[in-house]
Amino acid sequence: MDGKSEGKHKGPERGSRLGVAVRAVVPLGLAVVVAVGVGGGVDLVHHVQRPDPEPQSASKPVKAGKGTKTAGPKGAEPRYVVGVRRTGGSLVVRDLRTGHDVGLPVAAPQGRRFQRVASEGDGSYVVAAATPGSGSSKVTFQRLTLEEDGHPKDLEAIPRVSVPGASTEWSDLAVGSDGDKIAYVTYSGTRSRMSVVSVETGARKTWTTKAPARISSLSWAGDTLSFVWNPLRTVAGKQVEKAHQVRTLDTSGAAGDLKVSRPILKLPEGSRAAVLSPDGMRIVTTVTDGRQVLVKSYYVTSGKPAEVLWEQKAEATVAHHEGPEVARLDPDPTGDHYLATGGDGRLFSESVGAVPAADLSDAAW
Repeated sequence: MDGKSEGKHKGPERGSRLGVAVRAVVPLGLAVVVAVGVGGGVDLVHHVQRPDPEPQSASKPVKAGKGTKTAGPKGAEPRYVVGVRRTGGSLVVRDLRTGHDVGLPVAAPQGRRFQRVASEGDGSYVVAAATPGSGSSKVTFQRLTLEEDGHPKDLEAIPRVSVPGASTEWSDLAVGSDGDKIAYVTYSGTRSRMSVVSVETGARKTWTTKAPARISSLSWAGDTLSFVWNPLRTVAGKQVEKAHQVRTLDTSGAAGDLKVSRPILKLPEGSRAAVLSPDGMRIVTTVTDGRQVLVKSYYVTSGKPAEVLWEQKAEATVAHHEGPEVARLDPDPTGDHYLATGGDGRLFSESVGAVPAADLSDAAW
């Protein structure tokens, strides 16, 4: 256990200007994201996924169709996404309606490279940063705030908050819905570390595992942290992912071995990204068949299909002859909208067919 449990709080004050908060960052007006997993005690999920009727208290599944297919009213889809350049040297704000960048790129702190980004709501984003090329043993965090028109406003360091371990291409980030806690996956040798840090106090809890796997798709519902568990096996000298599984971890409990996490759902074929709905009642995932990106949900209690949220056509690209595999799924702060990041470098949402993003290693809205 790497620290004490965090508590509820209002979080640090926001709004300080760039030059005050992060002195090493180029001012916004000039500035031009391994394999290890859950312990041997972790079991596999054996849900038989059939399109059974949902519980009587829930609404009927929504039939898939062209464009948005969701039940009930909801707010407008976010317009802007914040992305991490593949070099890690800067952040960019991209307009989903036009595909163009808004304002100038935001430079990473001196000697650091941005790794992952996650929305904190209210036009702010938490960004992880690490020292490049040195097997850095610490990840730090900054907060980026946007103007209403999407232009970058402030970038400030989040004091006292850091996570030990090396940040890699398999690391992932999630921020609690009220901004009070940050979850991040780092790696130390062959061991993965799932760390949860209090934004107010810096107190940290850590869960580790020795079993070979990759951990992705972190998401929060209250104190429950969900993730996709991707076991690895060695084939012809290379490590290959096996079936993807959604698990949940009660972060209010004691830190220790990640095997205390609970299996929820074995993802269907063609799916590798999944997040927990804000109310903790459903798992939202993506399924691709080479012709479309389909976002659908499953009940947590039964593992049965709930509803199709939306689908978009996704014609194959030259690099991906069978269409894009969705590498990430990102909910907006309300949980009403989901942004799918294709492995072919395109962003998809219910109102946007495809937005170029091959220059980004991570994106959030």
